[in-house]
Amino acid sequence: MLDQQEQELEQLRFALAAERIREIPGEDTVPEPFRDFFRKEAEFLIRLCEIKEQMEEDWLQQASAEELAEMNRSLYQDILPDNYGTSYGNPVYASAILGESYAAVFGFLYAELQGCITYIFENRTWDLLISLELFLEFYSAFQDEVLPETGLLREILSSYCSDYCPQIMEYRVRELVDPSIRFAADIIERADLNDLRYLYRFGEYITENELRTAKFLNSLPEEEIEAMARTFTEGYRIGFEVTGKDLSKKKTVNIRFCLGFERMVRHSIRQFREMGLEPVIYRSASHSLNKRGNNRIGYYGAVANPQFDYDHKDDAAIYLDEKLITRKLRALQEAFESCKVQANTHAGPACIEVFGETPFVPVSRKEALKLTKEQQKLQVRYDNEAGQITNRYIIGEERSFTIIAYPVPEIGERFEEIFRETVRINTLDYKKYQKLQQIIIDALDRGEKVRITGMNGNRTDLTVQLHTLTDPAGQTNFENCVADVNIPVGEVFTSPVLAGTEGVLHVKGVYLDSLYYNDLQITVKDGMTADYSCTNFKTEEENRRYIEENILFHHDSIPMGEFAIGTNTTAYRMAQDYNIADKLPILIAEKMGPHFAFGDTCYSWAEDTAVYNPDGKEIIARDNERSILRKEDPAKAYFGCHTDITIPYDELGSIRVICADGTEIPVILEGRFVLPGTEELNEPLEE
Repeated sequence: MLDQQEQELEQLRFALAAERIREIPGEDTVPEPFRDFFRKEAEFLIRLCEIKEQMEEDWLQQASAEELAEMNRSLYQDILPDNYGTSYGNPVYASAILGESYAAVFGFLYAELQGCITYIFENRTWDLLISLELFLEFYSAFQDEVLPETGLLREILSSYCSDYCPQIMEYRVRELVDPSIRFAADIIERADLNDLRYLYRFGEYITENELRTAKFLNSLPEEEIEAMARTFTEGYRIGFEVTGKDLSKKKTVNIRFCLGFERMVRHSIRQFREMGLEPVIYRSASHSLNKRGNNRIGYYGAVANPQFDYDHKDDAAIYLDEKLITRKLRALQEAFESCKVQANTHAGPACIEVFGETPFVPVSRKEALKLTKEQQKLQVRYDNEAGQITNRYIIGEERSFTIIAYPVPEIGERFEEIFRETVRINTLDYKKYQKLQQIIIDALDRGEKVRITGMNGNRTDLTVQLHTLTDPAGQTNFENCVADVNIPVGEVFTSPVLAGTEGVLHVKGVYLDSLYYNDLQITVKDGMTADYSCTNFKTEEENRRYIEENILFHHDSIPMGEFAIGTNTTAYRMAQDYNIADKLPILIAEKMGPHFAFGDTCYSWAEDTAVYNPDGKEIIARDNERSILRKEDPAKAYFGCHTDITIPYDELGSIRVICADGTEIPVILEGRFVLPGTEELNEPLEE
């Protein structure tokens, strides 16, 4: 917190920076082709300052819906798909106009300034100020007769990131655990949610998707919204209960959602308070230092242009080096230390995901920034060590989570039908599934390995090695997963033994974290990824880089952390009936066939916490040969990723349990459950 003198100095600096930027559009001191960039960005920043002044006079509360929509679109218009071809945020255009070497630094500056939109809505003057001053420093570098070298410009950007790293990291950590930061919570709890103008107060891009979602939720009876929220919050509570974790020691919960679901979130906040938990609700990251690729963690609105996010996912290439990583880790440690009491009483995330948006197939642009091999290793190191720091303060063995998903209107004309069907799937009778899944688990526990094969063009032939049960009467390999932390119901899963887990996993087409993969194939040897390919792009190099960046996350190789069998054939039936299989999130898709997660196990950072199935048996398969290394060196044990890949029933040839004596127990044949007692699972498939 700033004292009065510091606040006055900050306001003075801001006023001087804003005044100077207002002069730039009328100046011609910068040579072409750079003058156009500075003029356009100055006009953008001037517009932000004007809106900031308007908001200080309660303009957001007084403006009409039409005025707010126009304002909202004007802030994001330059990166919208229709305008992106001539945007300096587009590395192809920037490279053509400014030259390849200059395009990289100007592209980084452009993306960093785009984050200023959120600062004016949250009244974060300091964040806006340092962005304005960064822009002016760049502008000043072009006032001499000789053009500045790109090395100097990179140094300006690197210094900006390094100098302000402690403050940026400190505020981000506070957002994670401090319930007194209430920007989003205040809107959700205090706004008139029937007046959809409230959506524009978040500062996120708003489309018909968010407006129609909010309008639809407003049309539902109060008891339906209450029930939706209860499914969500009870799943969270039960997650603590079944793992024997003490929820009463916790004081906060992080709620993540997409705009439009505020009515459900409002009910969820009240229900969490009944458990003794206050909400912490933070926005997805705006500063480059806090971003992780093109993934959005936190709440957010519409993605104005996913290609823009994809083009800038490696912007850290501008500044990422050993010195910055060391400084960033130190800043993270100090930030958590300053918030250690709040961090220690934080319970973990509760996430409302959405699905149904138009699928995004990224274009790989050679002009976009890319991490070097050395920078990739540094990023891996940072992720590992940052995970260890976070786990020391938000203790893994004491936290939990829950995830639920709903469709958005972009899914099509039958949105309301699909929404209600999703609600039904989210509330299926977990006791029935618990019983059916136990039959499958009992069969799996008789084997030493499982073999999975594909059909109908699916080339999968994979053998998964299971842990040895030393006490079959009291131990099991598979968790009987019902609707608690991972909603909806419908899977049994394990952490495989790596040695002996090998073969080929193939899917003809799949969406993972909103990115499409065509003809994805991963070869596994002793549980580790040994080779991989897809056919998204023209060259093998591009395809391998795509997988390395978005599935392996720059690791040379990662383990198979999970093998599971999905049992939710009702969800699969819904996907077929509404032709939305390609739009379902992995949260639902993973319940619609066997799936394999690459990266950490489902028990990462909590392997020593005993977990039991409803039948009382302990799940012993919580570790593998990599995760057990945490006892020696956590950096060798964890990978900071967990990507599920599902084989749909119509591509599934067989799942067979292989026993020690060589006999086989078929669980699924040609996409149908064949174990006696599980035939009921086939009924939705036969309808």
